[in-house]
Amino acid sequence: MPLIDKIMKFAKSPQGQKAIRQATDKAQQFAKDPKNRAKIDDVRRRLQGGKGTGGTGGRSL
Repeated sequence: MPLIDKIMKFAKSPQGQKAIRQATDKAQQFAKDPKNRAKIDDVRRRLQGGKGTGGTGGRSL
């Protein structure tokens, strides 16, 4: 059985649903903290290309 099928089977199981719910709750709590929110926004900005770089991440093509 391929790994992705095992992952999907687990995700649909009661244990998988519980794990997903717990991870989601923890991520939401983490994101509510202003310090963590600032870190998340900083990483998002970097991934999206930063301030005024045109979305290239500051790299020349």
